[in-house]
Amino acid sequence: MKQFAGVGFVLSLVGCQQMPLQPEAADTVIRSPTNQDLRLVRGYRSTDDDCQLTGETAFTVDFLDDAADLVSCPSGSDAAQSLVDMYNARQVAKTGGYTVYSVPRR
Repeated sequence: MKQFAGVGFVLSLVGCQQMPLQPEAADTVIRSPTNQDLRLVRGYRSTDDDCQLTGETAFTVDFLDDAADLVSCPSGSDAAQSLVDMYNARQVAKTGGYTVYSVPRR
């Protein structure tokens, strides 16, 4: 009886092992960096936009403007470049993997 209990225990441990991601799948996962200086509210142009409307924090308070939106994008991303090209966004800061832009509303 003890032999069967031991086999069951070993089999249950084998079933708990995590399977590693395939290398090609792991390389395609893209994640925006996290940053404690920024309060990222939502996607700026759409819900899945990498550029995020940015709220007030101790870091951003000096960049807020009632005639512009504050928007943060992962530094060097295509989304950041398109924000500059489409909306005449002006870079105001960089922090922890993000570039912060002031985007005029008018």
